Order: sequence, then structure tokens, then C-alpha cells
Amino acid sequence: MKKLFTISQFTVFGLIIAGCNGIQREPSRVYMPDMAYSRAYETYSVTDFMKEELKRDHNFNYSNIPVPGTIKRGELFPFALTKDADGDSTNYVASKKIQNPLPPLNTLDSTEAERLYLVNCGICHGPKLDGNGPLYKGGDGPFPAKPATLVGDARYEAMPVGQMYYSVTYGKNKMGSYASQLDTRQRWMVISYIKSKQVANKTSAPASSSSDSTAKK
Repeated sequence: MKKLFTISQFTVFGLIIAGCNGIQREPSRVYMPDMAYSRAYETYSVTDFMKEELKRDHNFNYSNIPVPGTIKRGELFPFALTKDADGDSTNYVASKKIQNPLPPLNTLDSTEAERLYLVNCGICHGPKLDGNGPLYKGGDGPFPAKPATLVGDARYEAMPVGQMYYSVTYGKNKMGSYASQLDTRQRWMVISYIKSKQVANKTSAPASSSSDSTAKK
């Protein structure tokens, strides 16, 4: 009996070893292969050659262009108004009603917004937002006309944020569009930074004027 048991054990062991000699890399049959092997590709990673290969070997047309209206995760919704045609100002006027979708900037975002302003806007409007950037330089720079004074000029301090965003997105007068340099969120961050400086200027102005009047007395 023991001999028979030992023989059966060796037989089973031998069958297990024989079954493990070759590793099967491909399944013999797959139910719903499109579900088992996804054809999903990372956006923009497929080359023209790979597209031709997919078409030739699998009769599969692949386009890595996002669906119109697609918004990437974490991105703000695009500006609702399009650029006005030459000689028209309908959408520019309508942009007054657009509000900044961002919450008040925290300390970290304020620092980043200031950096974005200095990199993209400071060359014209100046580090102090007084319109005296390196391109104007008090009239000695290469740009003959002084850019807008964002802080200290009542016209720009009263400008709605929507119109500011329209100008940054599409350009206005001598200023070109910054849509390629700043994404949607960054543009709103810069505008929040400008508005914070305008508010700070308004709150400090009465204090300075009252101190001047006291000094005169």
C-alpha cells in the first residue's frame, strides 16, 4: 500500500513539473478582446506611422485630437465671449459682467501671481504697476507711448475684471494677446493680483492725505 502511495505521489509530482516546463504567454482564446486589451493611447503620443499601422493591420482609425469643447482636468471653463470683429465692441462691453471664477488668492498663489505679472506684464506696466516699465523707462525707453497706469489711474482701477480678462486674452489697442503665454487660470491670477494692488492703493491714499493735512496745520 505504501509502495502504491509513493508511486502515485511521484506521478503527480512529475505531472506538475511537466506542466511547468513551458510558460504560456498568450491565452488560447479571449472573450471580448477589446475589453481585455484596450486600444487606449496616451493623447499626442501616437505617431503618424503608428496611425498608419493601426489602420493597415487593425482597420482602426485613430485621431489624437481632443474632442471639440474638451477641457482638461483642473482647468477652468473657457471664456464665454469670442473676440470682436474689427470695428465692433459688443463682446468687449459685454465682458463687464464676467466675474473672476477664482476664490481669493492665498499667500502661495499671490506670490505666483506676482511672479507671472512681473514676467509677462512688468516690462510694459512696470513692477509698481505705474506704467513705467523698461519699455517706457520714463520716456527714454524704446516704446514712445506710456503703457496703462494700472495703479493710480481711476480709469483702470474702475475697470471690471471681465474687461481686463478680455484684453489679456484677445489684446486691446497696442497690447497683444497673452493667451499663448498664460493659461486661463494664470490670467485670472494676474488680474486678481492687479486688483489687490489697486485696492491697497485706494486704502492707503486716504491715510496719506490725512497725514499731509495734519502736517500742514
